[in-house]
Amino acid sequence: MASSYSLALRRTIFNPRLITSTPSWSTQVRHARVLTSALLPSRSRGRSLQTDSAAASERILEKYKEKLERKMKAEGVKTYDDLRERYKDKISAVKNDSTLPPLPAALLEDDPTAPPPGPPTPHQTVIPPPRTKSNAPPPGVKTLSSYVDIDKISALPPTEIEYIWRARHISDPQSLCAMVPADTFDRLMANARAHPMFILPLPRPGGAVEMHFLQWTFPHRDVVTVLFTSLAAYKLHGEFAVPHTTLTHHLELKQGKGVVPAQGQVVKDRGVSVKEGKWLVMALQKFYGASHDGAEGSRRIGLLETFSKGGQGFRVEDVIEEAEKL
Repeated sequence: MASSYSLALRRTIFNPRLITSTPSWSTQVRHARVLTSALLPSRSRGRSLQTDSAAASERILEKYKEKLERKMKAEGVKTYDDLRERYKDKISAVKNDSTLPPLPAALLEDDPTAPPPGPPTPHQTVIPPPRTKSNAPPPGVKTLSSYVDIDKISALPPTEIEYIWRARHISDPQSLCAMVPADTFDRLMANARAHPMFILPLPRPGGAVEMHFLQWTFPHRDVVTVLFTSLAAYKLHGEFAVPHTTLTHHLELKQGKGVVPAQGQVVKDRGVSVKEGKWLVMALQKFYGASHDGAEGSRRIGLLETFSKGGQGFRVEDVIEEAEKL
């Protein structure tokens, strides 16, 4: 899980120099030019048609030579022309029967409702779009249906849904589990979209403090995930830093039941205990769930804004001081 989530920390960088055109040797485009007989001089056209007709007759005679010779012997004739003359009426009748009927006049007229044809693009390669479901999550992303039967659980009241949700994760000692009210989640989301990255202090024994980096990700319309990694690891490995804690929110029940189930994991032996992981989640909720209604909320949102802007205005000491009040 950790390796798949680590990709979410990567920052997308668009570099035109990394985009190269397809080499000329990788794709061959061959153009065939079709010349109608009307474009040829009349004498050349006559010679061409005569030559093609004679060659076709020779191929037919060669293919059915044995059968024709047996037929000639049975009819008492000596040449192919004599045999053709004897069956002239029958050949003519077969030709008339095999003639295609004329097309209806309506099919020969242009359709006034049809859009005009676009300009020819002989060099254009049309690639059909992949056939994917619009609501299908990307690989490695689990929706709520991966944990519970949504149809059945939707028929229950929120209190019973929370009981079932916590019971679903109680057996895993490394798991994180919560049921977030819809209005609280809306505040979290408003700040998360505006400020998807932040740092939080984690108290350590002896009065020490360890800073941790967090990032909100939105891999699916019904899935919102927060990734935590130590700030030291992020500085060392950058976008390749592996998170030690994840927390995923599932939005399928938000509209109908007014709750957002959340579940996560604290990776064992990654330097953070489950208790410390829960503390980071609690601190995240205090900062991202803040509002401008009071002085305390305004200070916390102000720290989020200052961090997002960057520059010299942000001070880690201010975040530590605010975290001590939690």
